[in-house]
Amino acid sequence: MPFDNRGLATLGNPKTPLPFHRDGLIAIDIPQTRAIVRVTQYGWQRAMDDLDRRILAALQKNNRLSFAELAEATGSSAASCMRRVNKLRSDGVIVADISLVDPKALGKSLTVVVTVELDRERLDLVDDFKRAMRAAKEVTQCYMVTGDADFVLIVAVKDVEAFDIFVRTKLYTNPNVRKFQSMIALDRVKFEPRVIV
Repeated sequence: MPFDNRGLATLGNPKTPLPFHRDGLIAIDIPQTRAIVRVTQYGWQRAMDDLDRRILAALQKNNRLSFAELAEATGSSAASCMRRVNKLRSDGVIVADISLVDPKALGKSLTVVVTVELDRERLDLVDDFKRAMRAAKEVTQCYMVTGDADFVLIVAVKDVEAFDIFVRTKLYTNPNVRKFQSMIALDRVKFEPRVIV
């Protein structure tokens, strides 16, 4: 994406700059086409339109739909849906196609929310903790957060004994963990992995 000396985006003709805000949206005119483009630090790409959003909504409900079924659900054609889905995957919008499994079916009947406060917030030590949590099979989700705690973990284990083993091997043994608090989930009121589109 070329820019003029005022920092405005231009496309083709530098005499017709296109004002935009970085990481914002701009409208560009290409012969016989009106396109919305998202400008990011990685360059520019077409922003999602209504069909993309309908496709994502349908696939988040059931990602086993055939392209013909997806076309019927979104009011498009199978060929168009196939192109859109492949593009959404290559752009990193769709990051995985997975099956959600009930933890209880695999004997993971205990869910624990754990807040962790680190002793020192040196970048290398923070990265070490992130790597450790990514490698810990008991940790299903890990978030670095603002506030009193530095991290929030979602831990899925068989029982209290298994959680005690996790604490002893993953938290007590980490010299940079200042303190942690654990909260056992009594009831999963809502679990929604879908992103609103």
